[in-house]
Order: sequence, then structure tokens, then C-alpha cells
Amino acid sequence: MLLTVSGPAGSGKSTTAAGLAEALDLEHVSGGDIFRDLAAERGHTPVEFNELAEEDEQIDRDLDRRLYEIARDRDDVVLESRLAGWLAPDADFRLWLDAPVDVRAARIADREAKSVPQAREETLRRERSERKRYADYYDIPIDDLSIYDLVVNTARWPAPAVLAILTTAVEHYDPAADEGGYAVEGVDLGSLDIDL
Repeated sequence: MLLTVSGPAGSGKSTTAAGLAEALDLEHVSGGDIFRDLAAERGHTPVEFNELAEEDEQIDRDLDRRLYEIARDRDDVVLESRLAGWLAPDADFRLWLDAPVDVRAARIADREAKSVPQAREETLRRERSERKRYADYYDIPIDDLSIYDLVVNTARWPAPAVLAILTTAVEHYDPAADEGGYAVEGVDLGSLDIDL
């Protein structure tokens, strides 16, 4: 089984993906971990590497290629990243987590020991940059949530309840009753230098 967990910064992706992997006895693969590995391979801190990614599109493409290859080649994985749902068109479930920007900014501020206004401003700037890059690189309309099987506002429930909702949905899935999910169409992954 291949599950993807996507969403903006501060939405609870990492916590939820790790919990799903544990609950469903799957491997958890984090785009953030892969990004940190790429940074270390090239002798940079994650902060330095993120700044370089704004100027060097190959950084995003290298990360996205690794995520795509994991989605294509492996099974029994919870794949977590902002683009995971788009990079794994054959996923069994594509999940999107979100929360209002003020909630996400407060979470980020707490985790990164910064002010909420600073976290909010950085988050909105990052989202504008990502939205443009994903559209430019791959024709991905990141705000189009129609490809996701479940979209959950993580501000409405505590983390254990969000995990319970998603775990229950996956465990109660009946392939015989499945009338079909939305297809991932119009995405140009050819620039990742992969065999499609």
C-alpha cells in the first residue's frame, strides 16, 4: 500500500505521516528528511540549502525525482511531502492536511522558537514561492485539491483524533466498493529526467 500525506508547512504532515506509518505497519519516507540528506551530501545546512533552492531549480528537481522514484518503485510506504500526491499518481490514498494560516504559523513559531508574525510572514512567502515554482516546473496547480481522497483541517481536532480519522478511513477501505479516485493529469514530470 502506498499512501501520500501532503499539505503546507505547519499542517501536521510529519506527525500524522509518522503516526499512520506506525499504525498501519508501513515505512515512513519524509521529503524533509530527503531534503536534509541532499543538503548534507552537498555540504550545506538545511537553511543554506533552502536558500540555494530559491536560485537553483535543480535542487527541487533532485528532491522531487527521489520522491517520484520512491513512489514508483516501493510499496508499503507513507510518502510525506508537499508534492507527494502529485508525484505518486498510482498511490492507494492521497491525503491533504491543512489548517488556517494563523494556526500553522503558531505551530511553526513554537517549533522553531520565533515570533508568530515572523512565522506567518515566512510561511506566506514560502507558499507563494512554492506555488510559482511548482506551476513553472511541472504545471502543478498546488491549490487544486481535487486529486486528494481526503482533505482534513487539522485545526479542528487534536493530533491523535486526526490520526484516528485517517487510520479508520484507510482500514475501512474496500476495493470492491471503490468507484474510482481522481486522476493526476496534466503534470509535466519529464523535466525530472525519469522514465515515465
